[in-house]
Amino acid sequence: MKDVRFAWVTVLQTLLRLLPFPCRTGVVRIGAPGRDAPVLMTCNFRLTVERVRRALAGLDAYLLVANSRGVNVWCAATGGLFTNYDAISVIKTSGIEDLVDHRQVILPQLAATGLEGDVIREKTGWRVIWGPVYARSIPAFLASGLRKSEAMRVVSFRWPERLEMAVAWAFPISLLAFAVFPFWQAGALPMAALVWTASLALFLGFPLYERVIRSGRQHAGFVFFSFGERGLPVLLWILFLVGLASYSALAAEFSWSFVFRWGLPSLVVLLILGIDVTGSTPTYKGGLQEDRQMRIALDGDLCQGVGICEEVCPTGVIEVDEQLHAASLARIDGCVQCGACIVQCPLDALYFQSPSGDVVEPPQRSVPAGTQPRVYCKNFLAWTQARPFAIRLH
Repeated sequence: MKDVRFAWVTVLQTLLRLLPFPCRTGVVRIGAPGRDAPVLMTCNFRLTVERVRRALAGLDAYLLVANSRGVNVWCAATGGLFTNYDAISVIKTSGIEDLVDHRQVILPQLAATGLEGDVIREKTGWRVIWGPVYARSIPAFLASGLRKSEAMRVVSFRWPERLEMAVAWAFPISLLAFAVFPFWQAGALPMAALVWTASLALFLGFPLYERVIRSGRQHAGFVFFSFGERGLPVLLWILFLVGLASYSALAAEFSWSFVFRWGLPSLVVLLILGIDVTGSTPTYKGGLQEDRQMRIALDGDLCQGVGICEEVCPTGVIEVDEQLHAASLARIDGCVQCGACIVQCPLDALYFQSPSGDVVEPPQRSVPAGTQPRVYCKNFLAWTQARPFAIRLH
């Protein structure tokens, strides 16, 4: 029965992935948890909850479901829909404090863009541990004594994730194609087929043109004009037009009206699909997001190698030398500008810098010795959560 429910939720919410799907908040018992059972937290996006429950099958644990307005963890935390208040609220109101003797909660790593571990600890007395990126890694994370390998910390865009995003975009757009059925009965089904074919080609073929996107991202300017992100749909459209013209010629019925009748709606479909392909990936900032050109910078004078930045970075950009007590931006080109390291650094040693040298500057940077400044972090949170472009479509 659980497998059927999981399959149903997966299919339905993959088809309608671009819409929020909230479920009940509160505490969920997994197995037969005792008073020393681990406590994990996630958002109330139904598909996420079902995946976490499935990953924990056979284990004994408590799962706290916090209110994220039905949006997945990364989008909600980055967009201000999954906040400190929501995490604190579910800890205080769910009754979990009466069910366990410890005060330790495992938060999803991708929530580090919007949740502050030290604030949650200060308000609740619960210590925050950042869990792995994917639910499938939770059993290994628990078995290893809450230690994360690099593979557990880093996001990927494998073919299952690419297929999921292709379906998420193709389904609602193909419904629009069927909406023209009363006016163009012969074209509705072929147009829907075009939508699915183009969407699958764009996302499953992503590794083939990713290098072009990466190269384009190294140049400042409005990414709308980058070939890698906008040129591919146009290239597909040109190939489609060539195919139409060839088909018409071979059928000895070539006409410009036939090419135009199919060419215009196909261009609209491909431009909709290609409007923000990178924004639908976990490895690139969307081309329509203002902060895509920002770069992480490190203040070596403030850095003490605390290590939280390395723990929450989803692309393995940061490395911490425990002997030197210093962090380094070892793979800066892989930065996805999520801001998790900025939010979590207790010493404000990390910040965003634009190509022109501008930064999200706090009112003050120098602090008394021994203190843990949060001014910069709070400024960054306010800056990013006030902008709708911060919400991604993973």
